[in-house]
Amino acid sequence: MQYHTKIYITLLSFILMGTSACKKAKVSVDDAEEIISPTTGTRSQLTLDSIFLYAKQVYLWNDVLPSYVEFNPRQKYAGIGSDITTFRKALFDISQLKINPANGQPYELPVYFENPKYSNLQVGKGSPGTTAGITNFNTAVLANKIITTDDTPVAYLALASFASLNDSRVALNQAFSEFAAANPKVIIIDLRNNGGGYLETAEYVANLIIPASLNGKVMYSELFNPSMQNGAAKILKHQPYLDANGKTAIYNGRMATMADVDYTTAGNTYKFNKRGNLQTIQSIYFIVSGNTASASEMLISSLKPYFEVKLIGEKTYGKPVGFFSINIDQYSVYLSSFLIKNANGWSDYFTGMPPDVAVKGADQPVFGDPAENCLSAALQLINGTKKMSLSKLAITDKMTTSKTDPSQPVATESIMFENRLRLRK
Repeated sequence: MQYHTKIYITLLSFILMGTSACKKAKVSVDDAEEIISPTTGTRSQLTLDSIFLYAKQVYLWNDVLPSYVEFNPRQKYAGIGSDITTFRKALFDISQLKINPANGQPYELPVYFENPKYSNLQVGKGSPGTTAGITNFNTAVLANKIITTDDTPVAYLALASFASLNDSRVALNQAFSEFAAANPKVIIIDLRNNGGGYLETAEYVANLIIPASLNGKVMYSELFNPSMQNGAAKILKHQPYLDANGKTAIYNGRMATMADVDYTTAGNTYKFNKRGNLQTIQSIYFIVSGNTASASEMLISSLKPYFEVKLIGEKTYGKPVGFFSINIDQYSVYLSSFLIKNANGWSDYFTGMPPDVAVKGADQPVFGDPAENCLSAALQLINGTKKMSLSKLAITDKMTTSKTDPSQPVATESIMFENRLRLRK
């Protein structure tokens, strides 16, 4: 029997019922080749050690991390402040070590002072972040309509977030049923306020858009570090694995742990499965902003290999990575753990996806209004009117993107997507 777990990458994060003490969460000599940290110490010291030791095996860019002896967390962070300040400082320093050769800056370059762009640490074994900044979280569809331009039907869909599929399926099916009746070749998807959500729902939208001819084609893959892929991240045996119902699972006659998960690329590749009756889409125009993140960016990326895709608005947030909860004592640690690649192997949008047509949208847009700046620009581009003048805007790339409260590291992207990890066969 194959078990599945759903791990929410931010606000709806799956809660791993991990060990209650840092000492139990620490790696032993049998788990790794290097000399390990002391087995005794204060609660704070043991937690600090564990943050580094988990990063050493689980972090996507663990290839740049020094040995425990060289990093020496107990000495390095002694007396710098409260426990939470100390732990977040250690995580921040770890996150800044891997440099993106494209710009000479860390992949996790913070949007705000000493808050990694992706990785974060939260108090409590629960969901990180808050729902701050999410518009109509339980409502996926803000607006949908067919806009006729030059006698050509254009489908328009505004998505507030990728709320759970149970909450979204009816509205999505109804919208795409109306689209299918008009046989549009072009669809405009408004993601300017969409910070992400359930991956299952983002996949469902992709499967509503595609023609049946793409069935079985790769949508996207998740790439973990070599240690994870090879089953060498033994420290994860201290993290219980839960099934889709949040229950522990049996694996080879014992309780399953996160070390038993299949982290290979083949085991984490997801493919298209057509939904609905819409079969005519050839081009997709996305309206985006700095609030467009995670699952929204995954949707854009996954469709790029198969359609003519254009972006209108402002540069997206830039998050081609994901993570899962690691419980250490009373804290949940979210280390960037895998890279999200589309069918062409593309994932290089760490600094955001730049728009093809740069347009500053209204602060409070009327979704679906053809006169609204971004939608108007998309329609002009589709019609071929003022195409050159619109394209010139894209080269300036001086638009100001929206940013949110740095006190909630994950809330920068509002919500992310869901990941489904499976046990090795």
